[in-house]
Amino acid sequence: MAWQWFHRLGSPRWFYEKSGRWLVWFAPLTIILMVVGISWGLGFAPIDSKQGNSYRIIFIHMPAAALALAGYYIMAIAGAVGLIWKMKLPFMVMKSAAPIGAALTLLTLATGSLWGHPTWGTFWEWDARNIFMLVLLFLYAGIVVLAEVYPSRDAADKACAILALVGTINVPIIYKSVDWWYSLHQPASIKLSGGSSIHPSMLYPLLLCILAYYCFYTLALILYARREILVREARTKWVTQLAQTKCTKAAGTAGDTL
Repeated sequence: MAWQWFHRLGSPRWFYEKSGRWLVWFAPLTIILMVVGISWGLGFAPIDSKQGNSYRIIFIHMPAAALALAGYYIMAIAGAVGLIWKMKLPFMVMKSAAPIGAALTLLTLATGSLWGHPTWGTFWEWDARNIFMLVLLFLYAGIVVLAEVYPSRDAADKACAILALVGTINVPIIYKSVDWWYSLHQPASIKLSGGSSIHPSMLYPLLLCILAYYCFYTLALILYARREILVREARTKWVTQLAQTKCTKAAGTAGDTL
């Protein structure tokens, strides 16, 4: 039973049909969480005693950084599943995750530079965490490029999956960079074990922002994957029927309007 469910989950058609229902409630939830979390952090959290209002960029920067790292694991795991079980959907998810991860990594570097200028007096330092986050951006970009340059889709999927798996070594280095090397970055403010160093009045909106970003990432990944499914499955019978059904509905709606 579990094995059948696993293979059903790997079906592009099953995922496309199910995810359409998920979007109905998931999209509004994501928007609400993003608006409330960012508004709370930027507008209502107290001013930091040392950094003043400049610290507020943490409510955009930290969730983006967390998702850039977690998203890489999601991409690599999807690639591994595709390689091992020869399933199509995981490769589609892997390719869809790459541009989202690249955008989040770029946002992390950009907001980090804006935060670093008032804090360090410069927009960029060759700090260990900065360097390896830049490497992460190159890894994401490499997978985006590889997915497009190969003439064979199967070869592109395998090459992207291998690069994603090799690149996973960079993620724990980023996590531990502040402990392994002298770094301008401060140690983690939120800890799973032990007390967090951030005050609850700042912690709660930050946690809400992180949750909102996770929901946004999931929403974006579903939308990208749905698009990729339609592109790759364009010649299948079920996609053809889906397109015909939508065209019929659109024509009927237009006729009713006239």
